[in-house]
Amino acid sequence: RGREKSRPSLEIIEEVKHLAGMGVKEVCLLGQNVNGYGKGVPDELDFPDLLERLNGIDGIERIRFTTSHPKDLSGKLMQAFSRLRKLCEYLHLPFQSGSDRILKAMHRGYTKTAYLEKIDQLKEARPSIAITGDVIVGFPGEAEEDFEETLDLVQKARFDDLYSFKYSSRKETRAAQFEDQVEGKVKQQRLSILQAMQKEITFQKNQALEGRVEEILVEGKSKQSSQDLTGRTRTNKIVNFKGNLSLVGKLISVRIIKAYPHSLRGEILSVQEAPSPG
Repeated sequence: RGREKSRPSLEIIEEVKHLAGMGVKEVCLLGQNVNGYGKGVPDELDFPDLLERLNGIDGIERIRFTTSHPKDLSGKLMQAFSRLRKLCEYLHLPFQSGSDRILKAMHRGYTKTAYLEKIDQLKEARPSIAITGDVIVGFPGEAEEDFEETLDLVQKARFDDLYSFKYSSRKETRAAQFEDQVEGKVKQQRLSILQAMQKEITFQKNQALEGRVEEILVEGKSKQSSQDLTGRTRTNKIVNFKGNLSLVGKLISVRIIKAYPHSLRGEILSVQEAPSPG
């Protein structure tokens, strides 16, 4: 991957202004670790300040970013979720393991407790924030008690969704040289347990949205049915609903009428009047 590089902020701001002029309503800032933006660059904005500048651009209604590294997630960035109206209340924050021993072996630079404290701070800054994460099971040396620590973190964090994977060895990495590799059967068992737990949490979170009115940015035809449209809430949840293709690209108000494990069903209330972010 090489060393981190930051695009000049003026270049990013001008590009977003150009996109806004073309009718774009949502932008997503992408980086391997966006929290590191501007570090080591003289007279450059840091990432929260860049978000603030983009928040002031007319025409842009939603700002997202990915991905963040927990060890670099600053208080200033977390407070941006409470200050910036256009910053969507959604954050993807990989944690990889709930075991301090495994996190140290991975050189992640934080502990389970520190990670959960940041989750609490994010929810304090923006109570409605949705948080997703990444996790790996079966990292070399992962014992049953390490896996139990991961399950405990998932239960406490209550992610809106989780991207979970079995560890796979990569040549020329330190972990590939470790002797205490976890058996494939054990890795699959652990992954299945973890995914079943998260599936239930995600479904419960989705069910809590039934009856609520959500702002949706219409993206296009639904993958589920050619008769439906699809869009996303500010918290990045997929909503399918009946509607005309002329709504694509518009912000609309939708009442959530049914929750599913991986999506929501809604009905249109209005096109112009969307609820204020909260």
